[in-house]
Amino acid sequence: MLFPIILAHGQLGRYDEVIFLSLAALFISIIGLAWVKSRNTIPEFDDADVADTAPDSDSNERFQLD
Repeated sequence: MLFPIILAHGQLGRYDEVIFLSLAALFISIIGLAWVKSRNTIPEFDDADVADTAPDSDSNERFQLD
């Protein structure tokens, strides 16, 4: 019984299926590893430093409105 060609068909014959499925498995494993790594990483937020410092009203960073 021959292996039916379902996903890929080209000049390589059955090897198209092997290459296609191995690349799909590699992609899914890389995405899975990235997801697991991102779930186990605690993000570092530096918004607290920005929120605590308010600019002075006499600062030169502000533009005067006419």
